[in-house]
Amino acid sequence: MKLHSILELILLAAMWGASFLFIKVAAPEFGPVPLVLLRVGLAALFLIPLYCMRHRLMDFWPYRWHLVVVGLCNSALPFLLLAWASTSVPAGFLAVMNATAPLFAALVAWVWCGQVLSRWQIVGMFTGVFGVALLVSSRLQVPEAGLGVIPSVLKALLATFLYGVAANYTKVYLNQCSSLLIATGGQTVASILLLPFAIILWPEVPASNTAWICAVALAVISTAIGFLLYYRLIAGIGPTRAIAVTFLVPVFGLVWGYVFLNEVLTVYMFLGAAVVFLGTALATGILRPRQILA
Repeated sequence: MKLHSILELILLAAMWGASFLFIKVAAPEFGPVPLVLLRVGLAALFLIPLYCMRHRLMDFWPYRWHLVVVGLCNSALPFLLLAWASTSVPAGFLAVMNATAPLFAALVAWVWCGQVLSRWQIVGMFTGVFGVALLVSSRLQVPEAGLGVIPSVLKALLATFLYGVAANYTKVYLNQCSSLLIATGGQTVASILLLPFAIILWPEVPASNTAWICAVALAVISTAIGFLLYYRLIAGIGPTRAIAVTFLVPVFGLVWGYVFLNEVLTVYMFLGAAVVFLGTALATGILRPRQILA
């Protein structure tokens, strides 16, 4: 990868790592559905003027149904699942679980797109699964967590699976579209789909200023600007490598959780994270043992 792509990956990882901090703070006050509506709705409002400056209004129309799929699989559904999971697990833990997205992207690329996986990539997938098991075991050792952590883990894994589907879907059907068109269309569709549910579930008690600040930051920084970078990377370096940004996201997620939320970091969490990173690096082809041994 070129230097500018690497720098964009690092910047995106920092912004997406912060998203777990924002979710952890805002979700208890807003609830998952209203928070996600704010996330995608404010992001859409931020992006639409930019879209109108660079595109004709109806440029999206030939791709409208593909944008519905992307809006669901890359925004509405995974955002809901992660916000829901955040109510019972730390932000840093959730960020590390998010690192499984590249494993699912590689698996979907193999099953759906016919991408050939090497022996080491297959080893990487199993290594990633083992890393997730270590993470779950570390959380089970927390007395107040217990088996209650399992549903949150399943929600996070389903969210990352949807990310993997969306990355490949975008590459197959929307590769000719600009990152601005995909990001704007996806967030707008997600907003329209979530609006009626969010109205019904809107909290009766007004959220605090801190929760509102986190919701706005989540929408503008982690979503609007973040997705512009993400779709730009998909077009430039491909979905499997682009989604490898989640290889770096947990580093920032753990740091932000420790610094701002005083979350406890355990040896098991670091060990599980390291194994997930290793599996991700192998599954995405970032780490190639043959080259190292040669």
